[in-house]
Amino acid sequence: MAGPVEEAARGLLGCALSAGGVTVRITETEAYAGMRDAASHAFRGRTPRNEIMFGPAGFAYVYFTYGMHWCMNVVCGPDGEASAVLLRAGEVVRGLATARERRPAARRDAELARGPARLCSTLGITREHYGVDLLALGSAVRLRRPRAVGEPPEIEAGPRVGVTGAHDIPWRFWYADDPTVSTYRRHVPRARAQERQPQL
Repeated sequence: MAGPVEEAARGLLGCALSAGGVTVRITETEAYAGMRDAASHAFRGRTPRNEIMFGPAGFAYVYFTYGMHWCMNVVCGPDGEASAVLLRAGEVVRGLATARERRPAARRDAELARGPARLCSTLGITREHYGVDLLALGSAVRLRRPRAVGEPPEIEAGPRVGVTGAHDIPWRFWYADDPTVSTYRRHVPRARAQERQPQL
């Protein structure tokens, strides 16, 4: 998972992420390239919030969004350069009953971890998991590479979701035709006040 952020984002597809008695197979990711990426939390430099993004690789960057949701990124290094991959969606492959208890509003199992906030909710990931070593044995959140079984699914790429800066960069990656992948909605910037005024 260490290396160029777009390669890391592709490489994380199919990996198993385990926490809180649940395991998901990652089916969708987004790459964020730190200080050279206007959409990254590290674009304006190092802060207490994004400190972990500056490496080394293999640690969890967990943040709170919209005042209600947790989202998780995998730091992909190299050490000293902020880059991380947002885990956008996954398929529950272990702990289905626990996942359903955490996400009772999900109508289908494919919706349990569809979207970054739902993925964290399904796994029980919160602020306490910020900075966790995802590769360490016995870690509260554990990431493991996929087992090679048959032909890997086709990977597609496209624009990131809800991004206001650099929104056309194709740094979202997902398994083609996978039902757990989140629905893409292109970001539409709000019109400025004078642009909204009717023409007289």
